[in-house]
Amino acid sequence: MRTPLVVVTSVDPAAMDATLLSLAWDLPRAVSVRHTIDPESQVLTRTVSDANGVVERHEVQLEHACVSCALREDILPTLQRLARDDRWSSIVSGLPTATEAGQLAHALATDTRLARHLKLSAVVAAVGAGDTERDLLSDDLLRERGVHTNPYDDRGVGEVACAQVELADVVVLDAEPRPEAADLLHALARPGAPVVHGADQVDGPALVADRHHHSLANAWCSPELDLELPALEQGAAWRLDLRSWRPFHPERLLDHIERLGTGAHRARGCFWVPTRPGDLLEWSGAGGQLSIGGYSPWGRRTPVTRLLYTGLGAPPEDLRAAFEEVLLTPAEARHAQPWDVVEDGLEPWLGDIRDVA
Repeated sequence: MRTPLVVVTSVDPAAMDATLLSLAWDLPRAVSVRHTIDPESQVLTRTVSDANGVVERHEVQLEHACVSCALREDILPTLQRLARDDRWSSIVSGLPTATEAGQLAHALATDTRLARHLKLSAVVAAVGAGDTERDLLSDDLLRERGVHTNPYDDRGVGEVACAQVELADVVVLDAEPRPEAADLLHALARPGAPVVHGADQVDGPALVADRHHHSLANAWCSPELDLELPALEQGAAWRLDLRSWRPFHPERLLDHIERLGTGAHRARGCFWVPTRPGDLLEWSGAGGQLSIGGYSPWGRRTPVTRLLYTGLGAPPEDLRAAFEEVLLTPAEARHAQPWDVVEDGLEPWLGDIRDVA
């Protein structure tokens, strides 16, 4: 019999701890394991506890203070070991702060050795109610908050927090939020994923009885946005879905990237450029912190440029116009020959051009 596993992610240590504690007390015969990473010493600390107190505490020196190393060297082996221990009937795992659960979910879905012992019941995103909008939409960096995972971690708080919410089966606020914060979380979360107000309101038994919706989560979090977007309920949040079959002009993208990439909103999606026609490129950012990079080959899929923006208040008036200006015009799109180039200016983010049009 496989042991149910609930995984908790957060950028807020207090929200993480409140959610872990609530789940641990709500689940009979549960074991809780909390992993933390010291970004400077590159030490991973594992603390295992149950209703009787701390069971074990151990430190692991990582070769690199990164999520992949932490998963491989301790997190996954520990979860497998705990699942095989008859003392406990369920596991609650708190991942290192500012860690996304995607890699762990993928490992549990594809590794048959792990799947024999563990059932990923739910991924939970724990969110602090005190300053939700800042966590999700500001330009703060993780290292400015002291929650980065390694000395070179330049990620923004908002991008990580939004990604955690988007992947989650359940979003949990540690207290009653402001109405605007609740509206924003409902707009970001996967359609159908509940947003729970208060860590003490989490239904642990219901979570362990369920299963993580891996295919739905992947579809919602994919840069291609493979799920239909439901209409937003009346509230403070807005959403702008910009799409075209035409690619971005590489030079105009560089000229106008600030118009498309800055602002107090979440932006994600995919795009392509005619200088790299086979590459699906990912766009991800929040609060003005933007990341672009290669995601996968398009393969047999028809390339598309699609950016989804989500925020509070009213959408910036310039976004739609900027999107149209960066796209190739219909006349430019009909002429492929000028795009047979060696460089396009995007090398710092996308690497060298491998296959030209």
